[in-house]
Order: sequence, then structure tokens, then C-alpha cells
Amino acid sequence: MRRIGYRASGADLLFGHPERAHGVAMEGYFWRITEPATQRVVIALIGIQTDHTGRWALAGLGASDGFWRQAIIPTADARPGGLGARATSSEASFFGTDERVVVDLGADAHLEAHLDGLTRWPSGRPFGGSSWFQMIPGLNQYWHPWLLGGRASGTVAVGDARWDFADAQVYGEKNWGRAGFPDSWWWGQAQGFAEADACVAFAGGDVTAGGLRTEVTALVVRLPGGKVLRLGNPVTSPVRADVGDEHWRLEGQSRGWAVSLDADAPLSAAHVLPVPLVGQRRAVPGAIEHLTGCLHIRVSRHGRQVWAGKSTLAGLEHGGLDRAAGLAASRNLTVSQPSRR
Repeated sequence: MRRIGYRASGADLLFGHPERAHGVAMEGYFWRITEPATQRVVIALIGIQTDHTGRWALAGLGASDGFWRQAIIPTADARPGGLGARATSSEASFFGTDERVVVDLGADAHLEAHLDGLTRWPSGRPFGGSSWFQMIPGLNQYWHPWLLGGRASGTVAVGDARWDFADAQVYGEKNWGRAGFPDSWWWGQAQGFAEADACVAFAGGDVTAGGLRTEVTALVVRLPGGKVLRLGNPVTSPVRADVGDEHWRLEGQSRGWAVSLDADAPLSAAHVLPVPLVGQRRAVPGAIEHLTGCLHIRVSRHGRQVWAGKSTLAGLEHGGLDRAAGLAASRNLTVSQPSRR
């Protein structure tokens, strides 16, 4: 019982399973499908909130052509025995696991994707994406990029566009915490490099738990050939971040490894994505999100370059309620309402 209570705080023991639901206030799931041949990107996300009103979801589907649709779904569940989330209503539904993602937010907002050939977070590592922070109970936010590659095949309909895709690249992550999203955060993910097995992901922001407050950026790189680097521990592998609405600059070092990341995207092309408000069954503008930014990365070992890559299909995000609300207002957007058929 003591171990169950510890995990219900959001924390995971060594060699735990961070991709499984913890039972905290917010459990978020995110899939990103990149098709280099057509230069298209599709994202699907769902946040499962558990609060005094019950358990509900904020779900969304977006594409790199500018399409975005979201829905508040009143009945939802997160899977404690594996990776998965489900939400259903008479107007919308969302189902996502490590094998399949099916989103129905209307006739013009539909995705069905089958996943296979998955490259998961390396087995045998004591920590996930949050590193040793995963062992601290009660953090406002934890992060784990459980899927660093694989193939996605299926069909997507967004607005007036509909297309089939086969063997597209796929990425998946999970984030969770006791109180929803932090006050400020930044994030990025990229595939679509010349080397199909390469993958980059990062997440940073204000991390709090009781009297603890610090700023951390985690950076994960899957090199061509399969080696996975994870940087971002404040003492042993710090990552310095310089982030704005249109630029992301990261520098990190660890045990002879050095990673430099430089990414840009124009604010005029950004989506405004929502974040859920725990306890209120609604969402508000929360993140400035680019689906096709340009990202350059360089990785060296003891001063010798090991890999350099470029992707023009990078996902880049800068989060903060005031920042996103200002952009939404300037575009006359309302992103807090559920979708209707």
C-alpha cells in the first residue's frame, strides 16, 4: 500500500514504468506523426484530468496545414497497466495506445493510425525522461518520451483535406503532474532527418514540489544507429536553454558528450494550443506551437563531431498562459470551447 501511495504522488521508483497512469490530477498523452515524403505532420493529444468534478479529457487533433480541433470530453480514463487513454461522448471520442490511435472530433477531424516497428525508451535504464526527478513525489510536472521512433500507417481527415499515409515516422510521449501545466515551459521534437532512425526531443520549464523550485531542461537524442543520449541533470549534465516564441537554443554536456541545438520558426505560422484547467472542466490558450520549424543539431564526443542533422519538420513549443492568450486574442481565436459536429 505504501508503494501504491508513493506512485499516486506522480513519482516512480528505479526501473519503474512511467508510461503507465499514476492517478494524479493530470495525465497527458501525445503522438506526433511525421511524413517526410509529403512534408506533413499530424499531432494527436489527450489530457485526462481527475478532480472534484470527476474524470474528463481535453483532446485535440492538428496538422501542419494550420488545422486544429479540440474537444472537452466528459467521460475519460487512463490505463494504469500500460500506455493508453480513452475518452468518449456522443460528439467526440479519442483512443490511444502503443499500438493504435483513433481520434474522432467530427467528420472533418478524424485520425486512424496503426503503429508498429516501435523504438521505445531503452530498456534496462533506471530512469525515464525525467531522470532522477522522477523519484521526487508531488512534482507539478513529469515527462517521459516513451516512443523514439517507429512506423505509423492509416488515414487522416482535417478540414477539407484527407490523405492516407504508410510507414510515416512516429513519436510518443507522456507528461503528468499534480496541478496541470507549469507557469512557463518549452518543448520540441523532431524527426524527418536524413537518417530515418534519428530522433530529438526536449522539454523544460519550472519544476516545483513543496518548497522546491528550479528550472530544468531535459534533452533526449537518439543518434543514427540507435544510441540514446539523455542530458539535463542540473549538476552532472546541465542543459542551458535560451528560448523565445520564435527561437530555441540549447547547449548541453555530459561525460564527454556535447549537444548543441538551434531551432527557429516564425510566429505567424504558429498554432495556439490549449491547456486544461484542473477542477474547471475547460481549457484556455496555453502554448504557442509550431509544427514545421527548422531545427539544427550537432553532437560531439570529446570534441569530435559524431552527428549533425537538420529537420524542417520540427515541433517547437513555448508555453505560458499570458503569452498564448495574447496571441489568441490578436488572431480573434477562441480555443476554450469544445468542438461541435
